[in-house]
Amino acid sequence: MHSQTKQNLTQYVDPYIGTGFHGHVFMGANVPFGGVQLGPVNISQGWDWCSGYHYSDQTIIGFSHTHLSGTGIGDLGDFLFMPAIGKVNLKKGTAKDMANGYISDFDRKDETAKPGYYSVILKKNKIKAEMTATERVGFQKYTFPASDQSHVVLDLVEGIGWDRAVDTYIRIKNDTLIEGYRFSKGWANDQRIYFATILSKPAKKSNCMRIQKK
Repeated sequence: MHSQTKQNLTQYVDPYIGTGFHGHVFMGANVPFGGVQLGPVNISQGWDWCSGYHYSDQTIIGFSHTHLSGTGIGDLGDFLFMPAIGKVNLKKGTAKDMANGYISDFDRKDETAKPGYYSVILKKNKIKAEMTATERVGFQKYTFPASDQSHVVLDLVEGIGWDRAVDTYIRIKNDTLIEGYRFSKGWANDQRIYFATILSKPAKKSNCMRIQKK
């Protein structure tokens, strides 16, 4: 008999490989064969943003729970969450006009990516976002500066690439539980995904808004 020393092989993984040029590789937190790929979504600039993220970009419109990786075609991007402070913006905005949207910029030095974990500081409101995932669950942690106007936007319409929402539903069960679904059409012709979100801190106020996006 002999004992085997466990090796920490994940220390050699570089999640950034394939996120530049035409790699279309997903950036974020997931586990092998998991149903959740939780990570950041950039403002799309075309085909190279098929995974929702491209290394050349330093904008984030939110963190969604499904992404494709290495496909060369855009889809998914279901259940986009974005923390913010101040006025609630219901549009994602643009890289040139961040004031009128929930979009934020970030510095690469404030971004950490390793197997099963992703974090970044959103420069617009100085919010730190951290995330990890299990096979079926995505966990998000937001650290806000002191404010009585902190909030989180949940966008059920926004998708990646060719994805278009055809039906969405949200139900606020109580101040810590939100349920709903998102049906969409894209590369997957009839995709139907359901979700339940549990907040670690009770929401003081919740609103549902119907908006139409092109």
